Order: sequence, then C-alpha cells, then structure tokens
Amino acid sequence: MKTYPDLFALLQNDAEAKRYFDTLPDYVRDQISTRAEGVNSFASLKDYAQNLTRGDG
Repeated sequence: MKTYPDLFALLQNDAEAKRYFDTLPDYVRDQISTRAEGVNSFASLKDYAQNLTRGDG
C-alpha cells in the first residue's frame, strides 16, 4: 500500500482517496484535516472516517 507524508499529499496523488474524502460530511472532513499528519494512506483515511461516523445514522 502506498503511503504519503500527510492527508494533503494523499488527496493530491490518489484520485480514489480524493473522491472518497469529497463524499464525507463536512464535520468529518474538518476533523480529519485537523489531524492531517496522521492520515497517510487511503486505508487510514477510511479507518479514521469510519471511527468519526460510527455514531451517525
């Protein structure tokens, strides 16, 4: 699995991760962005988003 320095590099270089990120609710994107250095792969992005949205719905 390819990893990147941070969330912003991930989104810039991985179209699938960018599409996924763009579908997330605003508050989830905001939360993930505040911890950008901890998100360095599509898998970590999905894990983080799922943790944040677990109580939703």
